[in-house]
Amino acid sequence: MTDIISVEQAKTLSGLFNARVQRSSKHVAYRYFDRFSEQWCEYTWEQMNQFVARWQAALYKESFAPGDRVAVMLRNCPECVMFEQAALGLGLVLVPFYTEDRADNVAYMLSDAGAKLLLLEQTDNWQDVSDACCQVDGLRRIVVMGASERDRHKHVNHDFVVPLNTWLPKEASAVQQVDSDPHSLATIIYTSGTTGKPKGVMLSHHNILTNAYNSLQVVPVSQEDLLLSFLPLSHTFERTVGYYIPMMCGAKIAYARSIAQLQEDLLTVSPTILVSVPRIYERVYAGIRAKLAEGPAFSRWLFNFAVDVGYSRFEYLQGRGSSQLSHLLWPLLEKLVARKLMSKLGGRLRQAMSGGAPLSAEISRVFIGLGLPILQGFGMTESSPVVCVNRLEDNVPSSVGAPIPGVEVKLGEQDALLIRGPNVMLGYWNNPLATKAILSDDGWLNSGDVASIDEAGRVTITGRLKEIIVLSTGEKVPPGDMEAAITRDPLFEQVMVIGEARPYLSVLAVLNADNWQKMAALYGLDMNLSNPNQMSQVEEILLEKITRQTNEFPGYARIRKVALITEPWTVENELLTSTLKLRRIKILAHFKAEVARLYDGH
Repeated sequence: MTDIISVEQAKTLSGLFNARVQRSSKHVAYRYFDRFSEQWCEYTWEQMNQFVARWQAALYKESFAPGDRVAVMLRNCPECVMFEQAALGLGLVLVPFYTEDRADNVAYMLSDAGAKLLLLEQTDNWQDVSDACCQVDGLRRIVVMGASERDRHKHVNHDFVVPLNTWLPKEASAVQQVDSDPHSLATIIYTSGTTGKPKGVMLSHHNILTNAYNSLQVVPVSQEDLLLSFLPLSHTFERTVGYYIPMMCGAKIAYARSIAQLQEDLLTVSPTILVSVPRIYERVYAGIRAKLAEGPAFSRWLFNFAVDVGYSRFEYLQGRGSSQLSHLLWPLLEKLVARKLMSKLGGRLRQAMSGGAPLSAEISRVFIGLGLPILQGFGMTESSPVVCVNRLEDNVPSSVGAPIPGVEVKLGEQDALLIRGPNVMLGYWNNPLATKAILSDDGWLNSGDVASIDEAGRVTITGRLKEIIVLSTGEKVPPGDMEAAITRDPLFEQVMVIGEARPYLSVLAVLNADNWQKMAALYGLDMNLSNPNQMSQVEEILLEKITRQTNEFPGYARIRKVALITEPWTVENELLTSTLKLRRIKILAHFKAEVARLYDGH
């Protein structure tokens, strides 16, 4: 059943919410796990509307003006929607933050955005964040979910940090919609830049609405669908695909308890659509491999055979392969192998989407071969985010698909992928120079990715112009800035941060010979590293020094492992350019074994 609200009908993001309430008032909108009753509970659209009215009344009392910024730092939950819709209805601009971000980084972004209110969850780091943000000029209020009066009195200024239960009124009148301009600023989403400081991407109501609507034209989602939301709502991918697209078509959303409990939540919720970054598929695949390794050889053979047959059948159905006799075995293989995998994902998945980072061909082949159509796409925060996506009937896993309707792509200098469309950002907040560097006067956004475009219009990403590492979790990290920070410690002669499409960052490090000699003497270590029993101690010392130098970077940019390289990188051995820049691809290839050890088991 299709019940899509058009861009014209919605006009704004708060208008979209209002239209959905009018159409589906009695239908379930959100499911969540109540930690007090330890049960899964539901809210209808009408109930959500009543909550939004209360949140809006609380915001209204703050006397904010349209265009003022308010920030949110919560795990995914219905309250995220309540707060955002209440704010947008009053013409306020939402600024979302990652819940695991460092306090000083949050304080910087609050100050840069000029936010006047922060909604904060009472998590392990809420006190640190609250204390750091008390010094931010212009910030009037911090509202803490789950905080008690006793928590409130820990602060000198009791009116500045308030618990939600005293800030939120018990009842309120109808929801208001102050702003009806679709091209006004709706949100500022901070993304890592090459300077090490995050940049605020400005997206309008129209940017996000058109991106959601045009994505729905090629990837069908309906009222019958149920999505399990676990990617952070501060991530543009989840915000558009896992929040506004379901609202636009009336699908239900269940909020996962945590990534650690995701496997259990998949079984309980049984979603029909999965929106994820590659890391989740990697984890499921790693679990399958580990179990197969422990079992008999026949089980491994049967699994691999099922994948081969299933993928061959997929290629045939896509019109790229011929019919094979082995395809007749698929019903049996599906029963013996494929259904077991699908049951671990809830048993009802009809499609999955992968974005935020490249999905490896091996993992894509396994899932598709076992009957789960994974649609890989491409986007960036600056494009709201979806640019390209594969279709169910035209799925080429090695590509990111063709552009969605309304979006143009072309190749610029050095085959850089350029993007133009109604989804392209307004610019970077308070940063006209950075805006001019990426966005041309005629509206073309430079993605910084090297690409090719085939005759059918499908895009394949072949490299990166910018040296930005994209982790398998979707976060982006500028390695040059981190490398410069690490080499501030004189122990490190040369370093290279790695982690492209991996779950975490690591470092390849060449040490300064003189300083290494001093350190070895200080700790009683074998300078020649001939004692393998000391390697773990050496790595622990190096990681401690690296962490000390990289504290200024966001929490997800933590270096987790280090490999000590004894061979310096020079122009002569072709690991440096003539201008002494790292030849990253050659270094990775040269030290392939060391890199493999850093990610062994992941």
